[in-house]
Amino acid sequence: MSFSKKPLVGIIMGSSSDSRIMKGAAEILDQFKIKHEDQIVSAHRTPSRLSEYAEHAEKMGFKIIIAGAGGAAHLPGMIASHTTIPVIGVPILVYNDKQTKKAEKSKFSAFGGLDSLLSISEMPTGSPVVAVGVNKAGNAGIYAVKILANEFSELKIKLKQHKTNQHKSVLKESDELKKYGLSNFVKKKFK
Repeated sequence: MSFSKKPLVGIIMGSSSDSRIMKGAAEILDQFKIKHEDQIVSAHRTPSRLSEYAEHAEKMGFKIIIAGAGGAAHLPGMIASHTTIPVIGVPILVYNDKQTKKAEKSKFSAFGGLDSLLSISEMPTGSPVVAVGVNKAGNAGIYAVKILANEFSELKIKLKQHKTNQHKSVLKESDELKKYGLSNFVKKKFK
């Protein structure tokens, strides 16, 4: 079985507004050429669909499900309760982005995403979900790659190269910082 032939990762989110955050997981999986299937599944608005999705994920042979949700963030825990597939939860800071007036497009969550983080990370014993940081879907993607790298040696090699590239990138930025000085570095880097 190849990680690029059929989907091994399911990415689900509670609503379309979560897609802006959850694309970070897809981008990482795409970078590693890992096929994934993406869907909107609401734990509260489509509970029967959630149950059907869990069955679908098992039939498809998914190895991991990445589930993103904001607010009460029940989606990761609920999907984990319906399947034995490991679930990585992405807590999402909810924004009031569905309003029409610009003035109304402000933060919606009074808790800054902490509500979602706690909902996902504090699952009862027996139904665990791995949680990444608030809005850190990219980290969920990397974690999925790490899990799959245990089965696919080619992914392990790619992951090691990714880490090497990160290391080199930090050293390059540090050299630039030394060369230009802090004030000029910031002006050049963050125009």
